[in-house]
Amino acid sequence: MGVETFTVLADPLRRQVLELLAEGPVTAGDLAARFPVTRPAVSRHLRVLRESGLVESTVQGQHRVYTLRRAGLAELDDWLARFRPLTADAAPAGPAARLDALDTELHRGRRARRAADPTGAHRGTA
Repeated sequence: MGVETFTVLADPLRRQVLELLAEGPVTAGDLAARFPVTRPAVSRHLRVLRESGLVESTVQGQHRVYTLRRAGLAELDDWLARFRPLTADAAPAGPAARLDALDTELHRGRRARRAADPTGAHRGTA
């Protein structure tokens, strides 16, 4: 994976465009209307995304419609996979797993406070 993908995704507007396109195809005009920059500026960002292989465009009548190229993100996902858990029994790293881990740690902390304070003075506090 080249540095180019990171450079392309470093721009917040481009990341927002990808997030919008993840929901489905959008016309260039609709995309431009969502950002507080000029239409030519949005057009330049779209060209960068298209040239990097992250989006594709088609002409439908008088409109240019942009679509997310998920295959363009596959290379980035493959690179990121190197940093995910390597064992089959490792917990998934999604938001739900992180919340489950937080819940577990909160319960462990409460249990440890109870064990350290047999008088019960800790009750009523989180």
